[in-house]
Amino acid sequence: MNSSNAPSAPAPSGPEEQPPARGRAWRDAGTRLAYAVAIVGAVAAAVLTPLGEHVVSIFLDEPTCPGEACEGKNPQNQGCADDARTFEPADGNPALLQLRYSEECQAVWGRIERGSPGDMVTVEAVGGARRSARIDYGNDQFTSMVRVGDGEFQVTACAVPKAGGKSTYKHYCIHASEATAWQ
Repeated sequence: MNSSNAPSAPAPSGPEEQPPARGRAWRDAGTRLAYAVAIVGAVAAAVLTPLGEHVVSIFLDEPTCPGEACEGKNPQNQGCADDARTFEPADGNPALLQLRYSEECQAVWGRIERGSPGDMVTVEAVGGARRSARIDYGNDQFTSMVRVGDGEFQVTACAVPKAGGKSTYKHYCIHASEATAWQ
């Protein structure tokens, strides 16, 4: 057989022989830039939300607001609950009222654990701010933070039952200072 007379084999046309398909969008530099801006914008938006702020504070492992910057903020979102110590009288505490103190954040907040919807919890620093929060559902709630600084302080937290509500306790308050036996 003469190899010159042999029919020639067809040229391979499988996918490995063709150049990789590229989307037209990726060829245009303007489109690539738009995608990059969209991705960066989405990441920035995620970080600036309360959830994103909480995630960032977990990675930084430090409070995001020591001192005056903590005033009125959520202690959990700011990382202040991590080092917080609690004062909760064991006897005669019908609402399981607590004062929470973060030395690192230089702030306190009040928490009620045995309330009813409509009940309020308040916290106030002598010579400082006052914060309150209402139980919307469930039986517990905490206030935002009140700055106390890094020196001496006196604070009061109160559990205030909703008039005509389900709670059986009466208006109840606890007092603490920097010298309190925080646990």
